[in-house]
Amino acid sequence: MGGTAVVVGGGIGGLAAAIGLRRIGWDVRVVERASWPEDAGAGISLAANGLRALDELGVGEAVRDASRGQYSGGTRTPRGGWLARMDGAALERAVGTPIMGIPRSVLHRLLRAALPAEALLIGSEATVEQVGPGTVRVDCGATVLNADLVVAADGIGSTVRGLLFPAHPGPVHSGSAVLRAITEQAVDLDTDFELTWGHGAEFGHIAFGDGRAEWHAVLGLPVGTRFADPLSELRRRFGTWHEPIPALLDATRPAAVLHHDVGELRTPLPSFAVGRIALLGDAAHAMTPYLGQGACQALEDAVTLAAALSSESTVAAALARYDAERRPRSQAVARAARQAGRMGQQLSHPLAVALRNTAMRLTPSRASTQLILRHHAWVPPRLR
Repeated sequence: MGGTAVVVGGGIGGLAAAIGLRRIGWDVRVVERASWPEDAGAGISLAANGLRALDELGVGEAVRDASRGQYSGGTRTPRGGWLARMDGAALERAVGTPIMGIPRSVLHRLLRAALPAEALLIGSEATVEQVGPGTVRVDCGATVLNADLVVAADGIGSTVRGLLFPAHPGPVHSGSAVLRAITEQAVDLDTDFELTWGHGAEFGHIAFGDGRAEWHAVLGLPVGTRFADPLSELRRRFGTWHEPIPALLDATRPAAVLHHDVGELRTPLPSFAVGRIALLGDAAHAMTPYLGQGACQALEDAVTLAAALSSESTVAAALARYDAERRPRSQAVARAARQAGRMGQQLSHPLAVALRNTAMRLTPSRASTQLILRHHAWVPPRLR
C-alpha cells in the first residue's frame, strides 16, 4: 500500500515518520511552522530502542558516528558522593549498544538530510481538516495539500490533537522547569553522563564527542517563572555543588541558556488515531524527561507506523494496528517517567531524600541495569 502523506511537525518524531513513510514508498511532505527547532541548543541521549529505530530508518550509522557513547558516570549527591554508578559496558553487552549522546541540532540535521529538500515545507502553519472518508486536507497558507494520511507530530501543544479530542484536558504542568545549554567550549570531564540529585533539584550533563557538553538543571518552579539572568541564578543555586557543575556553568554563554516549563499529557488519550490522522510523539504521549525516553518513544512510533502501513491493506487497518501496538507501551513509559521524577528531582523532604539515597547505594548494579532494560530492550518491526 502506498499513498500521499503530510506530516505536521518537523521535529525528531515528524522527520523520522517522514523517512519511514518514504522508505515504504509513500509520497510525503513535512510541514513545520518554525524555521529552526526551539530546542536545537540542547542535547539528547539516545537509548538502544531509539537507536534501533534509527537503524531501521537507515540513519542509525550516521547518528552513531556523530554521537558519544555513555560508558561512565552515574548519579551523585551535591557533595559529589556516588549513589549509583553507570555500567555502560554491561548495558552494551545486554542490548548491543551503550546510550549515545548527541546535540539535538546534529540529530535534526542528519534526519533532514535523509529527506529530499522538496519534501520539507518550512515556516508554514498547518490547518488540518478531514474532508471525507478518504482524504485529509492540510491548509498551509499559500499551499493546500490533500493527503491519504496526516501524521500529527506537532508537539505537546498539538493543535491537531485538540481538533481530534476537543474534550481532552491537554497538557499539564509537571511542577518543574528545565534550564539547559551546550557549553561554548570543551570542558574537562571525567565521565560521559551524570545526574546529581539534591532536594527538589537536579543537575546533569551529557558529554559530546567534540569535548563540549550539554548540561541541564531541573527545578521545582511555578509555571511561567523566568529569571532576568538565568546563568547567575543557576550559579547561586548550584555554585557550591561538586565539579564539574561550576565549570559547566562557567563554560556557557548567558544567551545560550534555554528555559522551558516541563509539561506532560497526564490524562492518557483514548486513541492515537482518528479517521486518517495519526498522532505521534509528544502530540500523542508527551512525558516528563526523567527516563530520557521522549524522543526514543517518538522514534518507535515512526517505525511502527511505517511498518503497519507497509503490511496492512488499508489505512484504517494500519492505524488500528499502530494504535494497538504503540498506545499501551508509550503510556506505560510515560507513567514510569512520572514516577521516576517523584523519586528523583521532585523529592525534597530531607528524610525521604535520605531513604532514597540509601536505597540507591544498596541496589546492585545488575538490578539497576535490569530496570533500564525494561524500556531499552525494544526490537523494531522490519520495514519492507
